[in-house]
Amino acid sequence: MAVPSWLERLRAASKTVLVQDGKRKVHYLFEDGKEMTEEYDVKTSQLVSRKWREKNTLGGTGKWQVEVGEPTSPILGTLESELIKESSSNPVFMRKDTLSSFQWRIRNLPYPKEVYSVSVEKEQRCCVIQTTNKKYYKKFSIPDLDRYQLPLDAAALSFTHANNTLIITYQKPKEILAAEEQLQKELKKIKAANSGDSDCKTQ
Repeated sequence: MAVPSWLERLRAASKTVLVQDGKRKVHYLFEDGKEMTEEYDVKTSQLVSRKWREKNTLGGTGKWQVEVGEPTSPILGTLESELIKESSSNPVFMRKDTLSSFQWRIRNLPYPKEVYSVSVEKEQRCCVIQTTNKKYYKKFSIPDLDRYQLPLDAAALSFTHANNTLIITYQKPKEILAAEEQLQKELKKIKAANSGDSDCKTQ
């Protein structure tokens, strides 16, 4: 059964937990040197953000890549950021999960709902967003399904459109719901440092 393999990696990773600003922040350091940080709402255990970082080719520390949560804007000098600004009307793609589903939001898409189609490409292991007016096209994968080696299910996918935002929802499979519940129990057992503590408790 493939499910435990990712859970086992998480269990084997060196973990640091910090509780701050109503969030449980977990830092994972894996054996291969990759790092992952996750933030959960303390009250609901809802995942707020997940970022990844790995060493670059020269062995230095790479940049954090956002998987879940608000995309980070590139840090530029004050003058540069005044001159080089992404157009505020460009579509913004981000993932923002709920407890029962993976969810993506694409802001700044003003077209009516009937223009969009969202489908699953099982062989390529990705979802595809298309518009009949040829104004927007995007492929994206669901890393969680890849990590748990689970197939994509077209029946789990749905979408809606409101306030110039396309919202795509993929219901989490029962295997992932069970694994997440197990992980939450384990994370809560790790003694967390409060923001005032100078050293974080690791496992």
